[in-house]
Amino acid sequence: MAEHPHIALVRRGYEAFNKGDVDTLREIIARDCVQHVGGDSLASGEFKGVDAMLAYYARLAELTGGTFRAAPELFSTDGNGHVIVVHRLTGTRGDKTLDQRGALLFQIADDKAVDLLQCDTDLDESDRFWS
Repeated sequence: MAEHPHIALVRRGYEAFNKGDVDTLREIIARDCVQHVGGDSLASGEFKGVDAMLAYYARLAELTGGTFRAAPELFSTDGNGHVIVVHRLTGTRGDKTLDQRGALLFQIADDKAVDLLQCDTDLDESDRFWS
């Protein structure tokens, strides 16, 4: 069975994110995309537009000395523009270590990501890591 095109698009995004491939990310993220990140830390907020999202990703890399990774474990789609990815987030910041599962809900339109909603399994732990 062939992989659903929305899953293939999101998988490509994870590969680009983990390699720091800004050109591919810019290609697959809509110009007016929004990423929602809960919590109360340096990594929380609402990032509106592809430029703000890419700056946010660069900040995550900067804060972790390039160690931050999002390793996808499971991709699911409804076939109508939504993809959920369960992933493992890892990274180090000084003496802090992050290693937890989370998920991203993607909304896809016209073969681009238009909205991302991040969910963490332990929001307090995420806040401690990013604070």
